[in-house]
Amino acid sequence: MTSPEHPENILPQAGSTTGRGRLRRFRFPVLLIALFGVMVVAGGITQLVLPVPILALPVGVGLAIAALTCYRWLCRAVELRPDTPELGETGRWSQLRRGTLIGLGMFAGLMALIAVFGGWQQVSWGSVGGFLGTAGLMASVAVTEELLFRGVVFRIMEERTGTVIALVVSGLLFGAMHLVNANATLWGAFAIALTAGVMLAAAYIATRSLWLPIGLHFAWNFAQAGIFGVTVSGSAVPSEGLLNVTLSGPSALTGGAFGPEASLFALLICMVPTILLLRRAARTGQIRPRPHRAKLST
Repeated sequence: MTSPEHPENILPQAGSTTGRGRLRRFRFPVLLIALFGVMVVAGGITQLVLPVPILALPVGVGLAIAALTCYRWLCRAVELRPDTPELGETGRWSQLRRGTLIGLGMFAGLMALIAVFGGWQQVSWGSVGGFLGTAGLMASVAVTEELLFRGVVFRIMEERTGTVIALVVSGLLFGAMHLVNANATLWGAFAIALTAGVMLAAAYIATRSLWLPIGLHFAWNFAQAGIFGVTVSGSAVPSEGLLNVTLSGPSALTGGAFGPEASLFALLICMVPTILLLRRAARTGQIRPRPHRAKLST
């Protein structure tokens, strides 16, 4: 017997080709490699056009749309899924808008706390061009990373391990990815896992949609680089935003070279929506236990 709640137990139809059936069996590594390639290519293109804001904004948005199209096609071709409910049209714009507003408010609150405790050393005006170019860059980054980590890693792991294990593992992998950045630290990567990694997965769990985490991810990153002009996740690429804020003080306050995401205040601020989202998911039955292997009847 198979259960519709656990699509990993659904065997390919008899009419499907052997090749497609085998491809679906290895869907996790296939999708992982394909989406990682999309993320790398999109990141390289956006970095090339970033110095030209009039190109960076439309190119970044175009790459985000292309990544969404590629994800849908891969789900049909590799997983044999006729549709992708995690990218459904119902509530798309409202969730994107809500995620964007919450993300902007959260990061503004983080910077306000750092300022209150004396972490702002200097503030100057940046550039509108940097603001616009960063918007395109972060649109591409948010979409590709959410498709990879929540759309593939978390979603497929959850089918096999349940929500809790998938939440922990996908969050740690998300944090570990940032270790490749020039100014990365172990604490910074761990902080990213605890803040953004867990929070974004919680947003997906509560809504069963990628639109809310995409909005949150975009707004958080955009506020960092495009508005306040501070370092994003230990990146060596200078941020250009409306403001240029220089932070100074203990790493526990400012995040040090990794940026404000490694601040203890970031942990506190991200903890609030994470708890609320997980409580909502529990109330609505979205926390899924580890499935038992279905026994095939003879």
